[in-house]
Amino acid sequence: MTKSQLRTFLKAAFAGTALFAGAASAQEACTNYTVADGDTLATIALAAYGVSDYQNIFNANRSVINNPNLLNRGLVLQLPCLDGSLPNGLSADAVIQQQEQFAAARPTNTAYQPPIRIVTVSNWPPFASDELEGGGMFPRLATTALNRGENNRDFTISYVDDWDSHLSVLLPLGAFDVSLAWTTPDCSKDYVPGGDAATRCSYLSTVPAYETITAFYSLADSSYAQATSYEQFRGSRFCVAEGFPSVFLEENNVMPPALELVILGTPLDCMEAVLLGTADIASATPGLFDDLRSQLNITGEIVENPFVNYQTMLTFYADRSNPKAPEIIAMLNRGLNEMRESGEWYAVVSQALRAHNEALMADEQ
Repeated sequence: MTKSQLRTFLKAAFAGTALFAGAASAQEACTNYTVADGDTLATIALAAYGVSDYQNIFNANRSVINNPNLLNRGLVLQLPCLDGSLPNGLSADAVIQQQEQFAAARPTNTAYQPPIRIVTVSNWPPFASDELEGGGMFPRLATTALNRGENNRDFTISYVDDWDSHLSVLLPLGAFDVSLAWTTPDCSKDYVPGGDAATRCSYLSTVPAYETITAFYSLADSSYAQATSYEQFRGSRFCVAEGFPSVFLEENNVMPPALELVILGTPLDCMEAVLLGTADIASATPGLFDDLRSQLNITGEIVENPFVNYQTMLTFYADRSNPKAPEIIAMLNRGLNEMRESGEWYAVVSQALRAHNEALMADEQ
């Protein structure tokens, strides 16, 4: 995702929340909500925040949401407050401070161990940037994880903006130990050798550091709007914006010629193609779609498929040829898992997203 696309996504997600969260409804921000029959994450977000982007709800409830398309009646969801904190909980700052105090009080191994060498990019805000606190969301998650879960490791962070060089040169040659962060397919499946999915599965990777939802959009009266599986996308004209992943198609065995893959310049181009009938389906995050819908000045003409979506997993990679790789991945996993359990993972994520959103809003003034 490019800078401008990410900027659009964040502004749609957070600006809409700030403007409409005061509206009275059964689903309100900063409360716990019990799922009723017919609820979806999108409808809950629309009632609570005024936008159908549900990434913030998904982030806050990742431990109880196994399938975003299947919300069981009676499931209790925490609807985040406007500052990113959770109802009846500590603020993000307080959670992070508390966990830092716990970590400082633990006994540590004083034997020297070389620092873990981390590489990422400098132009991917809020996820990675040398201008952001701690290097951005992913460096903050990785470096914190190296000091949680009974870990106590020093680290260095470097920024190399040539993504391809991370996996093709820097990790294999041992210049760095870990690269942040990569969209990772389901590596329990078989893929075409040499393809993008197979290549990514050749690396050691951590548990998911962050997950986003890729949703699929079509005209409201299209049969694809009610498709219940990827198999029912066969025969469609499927639009993906240039530079955006299509690994969900490869993972679910519906690559061409099973369908026609339409590559256009931007997500807006893809939504326009659906609207004009030159494409049947377009992929986008729910937050990005909210902004695109506004740009196209449409309401119900294009809808999200409520049955099929894709959980995009972003993980940290290490090269299998690195003898330290299994140990490093195990350390990161221990730390990330502890952060999930303590609430620190959500605190870091919400703090990073909110800080970046405030910077975006300031730029507009």
